[in-house]
Amino acid sequence: MDKLALLEWLDQEGISYELVEHPVVETMEALNQVEQRYPGYQAKNLFVRDDKKQRYLLITVMEDQTVDMKKLRRELETRRLSFASADDLAQILKLTPGSVTPFGLLNDQEHRVEFVLDQDYLAGEQVLGIHPNHNDATVWINTNDLLTLLDQHGTTIHVLDFDAVNSAE
Repeated sequence: MDKLALLEWLDQEGISYELVEHPVVETMEALNQVEQRYPGYQAKNLFVRDDKKQRYLLITVMEDQTVDMKKLRRELETRRLSFASADDLAQILKLTPGSVTPFGLLNDQEHRVEFVLDQDYLAGEQVLGIHPNHNDATVWINTNDLLTLLDQHGTTIHVLDFDAVNSAE
């Protein structure tokens, strides 16, 4: 699903969102130069896999959150985790580097990728800012609406307290 198809689909589903178009951004640092509607709720998205390419995860955390891969691995009972390749990203989620977004999970027809969400997105504003499958805009969407869409699509969802995961021994 490209950006326009995604936005049309959100409209058809009756999902409220705010679209903010901006110059292409490929890093969190570049995105921080763009005006934010909900400061602090911009998502940092990581696409990772285990060392046998059996399990893929799309991790969405608050923009200032760190992800300790070793501790996350223990929490989710996976093999060693590392970043997935650009080829895996293109083949599975139909995305390019710099455009990783939970909306890409809608392109995963085989449901190979599990979604891991920072529970902080379910507190406060309950909104997150993510790319609409292209990094020239941000869609601000209610967290629960996103989770409902992904659940209806058949995506496996994990909601984790990353502060607890990162501090676990």
